[in-house]
Amino acid sequence: MVFKNYRITRGIFASDWIGLQNFIDLFSSPFFPMVIRNTISISLYKLFFGFPAPIIVALLLNEIHNVAYKRTIQTVLYLPHFISWVVLGSIINALLAPHTGALPMFLQRNFGMQLDLLMNPNNFVGFLVGSDIWKGVGWGSIIYIAAITSIDTEMYEAATIDGANRFQQMLRLTLPCIIPTIMTMFLLRLGGILNAGFEQIFIMQNSLVYRVSEILDTYIYRLFLQSQFAIGAASGLFKSLIGLCLVLITNRIAKIFEQEVL
Repeated sequence: MVFKNYRITRGIFASDWIGLQNFIDLFSSPFFPMVIRNTISISLYKLFFGFPAPIIVALLLNEIHNVAYKRTIQTVLYLPHFISWVVLGSIINALLAPHTGALPMFLQRNFGMQLDLLMNPNNFVGFLVGSDIWKGVGWGSIIYIAAITSIDTEMYEAATIDGANRFQQMLRLTLPCIIPTIMTMFLLRLGGILNAGFEQIFIMQNSLVYRVSEILDTYIYRLFLQSQFAIGAASGLFKSLIGLCLVLITNRIAKIFEQEVL
């Protein structure tokens, strides 16, 4: 489809072959640079701030020895993951909508403060990143907790005998032992860096923040709504090829890192 002037009435095979014209039209679109810039910036923000968050949570949870307290915290952290963005979007709009939300109205009436996170382009990206971290940090920490529990307890006993306090044990024993897991998860995360979060952005997006929130996935969705199937397919193929290149590059870097560590 990406190499043809696709017409739904003629089908893929009967449509005219146009070569790379769909890619030329895609790259020459005035919206494409904005879409790529937003996709990469939002993804990098989520990677930079969101990737370390589950690791930190897992390390902190490992230091809690009260089982009941630990399970309560884990339950509270895991719960947002099981709520869909559709439901969360409705809750967030009810709480944070500038003129009708409960929190902005409360702040305006009682303190004269204005809170605008959903319709202010300067605040919207930060809110996207923060809400994404809040939703996924608990669930993302599970794999790191599993990696930590596989560490031999005798190593901690030896570290205690050598005089290492709990912070030193976490920094010099726990963290180095889970580096392979961290590298694997980073590799997977970096390979999908162009997945900036379609569902979250689509639910929360509005016309006032369009210029900072339109990403490749939402752009492809709008192309299909406009019956531009071939260009939309070209956009999807472009995204897949970039993801493949990133996976290969990061995989090579991970192998070099592993050789240096060993």
